Parts: sequence; C-alpha cells; structure tokens
Amino acid sequence: MKNRITDLLGVEYPIVQAPMGWIARSQLASAVSNAGALGIIETSSGRLDEVREEVAKMKTLTDKPWGINVAQAFVRDPDIVSFVADQGVRFVTTSAGDPNKYCDALKSKGLTVFHVVPSLSAAEKAIAAGVDGLVVEGGEGGGFKNSREVATMVLLPLVCSKTDLPVIAAGGITDGRSMAAAFALGAEGVQMGTRMVSAAESPVHQNWKDMIVGAKETDTVFLNRHGPGPALRALRTEKTSRFELEPPPNIMAEMANALSLYFGGDMEAAIALTGQVAGRIDSVRPVADIIRDTVEEFEAVVTKLGRQYGKAPQPA
Repeated sequence: MKNRITDLLGVEYPIVQAPMGWIARSQLASAVSNAGALGIIETSSGRLDEVREEVAKMKTLTDKPWGINVAQAFVRDPDIVSFVADQGVRFVTTSAGDPNKYCDALKSKGLTVFHVVPSLSAAEKAIAAGVDGLVVEGGEGGGFKNSREVATMVLLPLVCSKTDLPVIAAGGITDGRSMAAAFALGAEGVQMGTRMVSAAESPVHQNWKDMIVGAKETDTVFLNRHGPGPALRALRTEKTSRFELEPPPNIMAEMANALSLYFGGDMEAAIALTGQVAGRIDSVRPVADIIRDTVEEFEAVVTKLGRQYGKAPQPA
C-alpha cells in the first residue's frame, strides 16, 4: 500500500497501534512494526524512566520504523522534546493538550508531528499550530475522551472536509472492513487500540483479553461525562456499571490500582479502558495475523465495491 501516510511514516501499511498507557511498550510495539505497520511507545503512564528502558528495548527488537506519543497531560519532563528527538524516530503523535505546546519544537528536530483530535474545533487548532497531520478519534474508541463525544462516522468526514492534511482514523477500527470505511470517509490511515490490547503480544493479563473477546457491542460504558477530570470509555464491570450511574468524586483516583487490573487480572481493581469495537473481536490473535488479515480484507472490500458500484468503462 502506498499513500501519504506510508510515505510519512516509512511503513508498508498505513496502520498505527494506539499509544495506550503501560500497554504500548516494546513487546507490543515491536510486533506491530515488524508486521509492517507502525508501533508506538507510550508516555501516558507518566513513568518516563520505564519508557526510556522500553525505547532501548525497542531498538533491539525491530529495525522497522516506530514512533512515540507525547501525552501532554501526563508528561512533566521539560526535556521531552529532546528525549523524543534523540531516539531516532521520525514520527510522533501529541495528545491530551494544546497542539501548540510542542509542535514547533518537535518539527524543528525533523520529526513528523500528528496531533490527536476529538472534535472539529480541536482539529482546526492543530492545523493552525502547523501539524503535519491529524489522528481523528471518534468517541466509540477506548480511553480518555472529550466529554462531548462524536462518533467516527460523523467526526471523520467532517474533519476531512475541512483540511487537506493526511488523516489517521481512530475509534471503531478493528479489521479491513472498518479500515475501508475509514478510507471512504477520507482517512489515509487507521489506528487500532482495543484490537491491539487483545492481541497475543499485548502484555495485559489474559482476564482482560478474555473479557474483550466475550464482550457484546453494548459492553462498554462512557464515564465522567460531567467531570471533574477526563471523560473515558471503559469495559463494563461491576465497578464501571456503578460509576456510570454514580460517578466517583475523582475518576483518576480510580486508576491508582491500574497495574493490578492491567497485569494482575483483577478486573474490579481499576478501570479497563476499552472501545466499543470489543463487541466485534472474537479471538486473541498474533499481531502479524491481525495486520495481514486487515490489509487483505481491506483490499478485498475495496475491490468488491469498485466492481459492484463502479461505473463501467465506456466503449472507445
């Protein structure tokens, strides 16, 4: 596959792994990059010493392109720009904050910068800041969200109608059909989060993967719509079902025991950030198989639609 996203990222396939806190580290990200897509190392855990170790591991696990996400709300290191630039990556996403904060500094280091946006106004602000592209994230995706969420089906074509910058679609992407739909709406790449959480190489506990595989399309909840703190989408558990009706005073305090859930398998210990697309995931699969099948299905869907609805060539 060849388009502006593959050119900018230096990858075979315009598929990006989401920068999920504690999860998007070398084990998962290297598998994604080795499969021809783009692995991303996270910073949203806020544990930059551990992130540095993961970056070092990444360099031993793959010689393919990979990137780093700068989650501005969680990064307190004033030298984060130099840190990112020194890793030899060519692509960085910024999120959870003002796109003006790091865009110029990162670009001055020769990096390609995409900013994650949940709304048209956020996209316009990022465009004005001079980003190279956008990750347009619909409200059905897992993780921290705009409290006024907009579905990918609405947000993606809206943003794409207002800019010529390359766009990566996020939220609801799990296979070739959803990738083809995103391309039809104007994207040139896709980002997968929940699909990668459930992958064989994902470091999370099997209990989380099993709950994703067993989830119905209605088995996520949108929490903390009215604050304080961020809104978020998570897997439905006893805890999150209770929070849906009775929000806690501080939603972020509920993530204090995140590692007990992420890696200990106690699904009530914290909040399992998960997208609605869990309802379409029916097995734990290796990353290489996910990427290969996504690309093959994408090509099959696009070809079928072209044959079925494309205008027949006129005789000379």
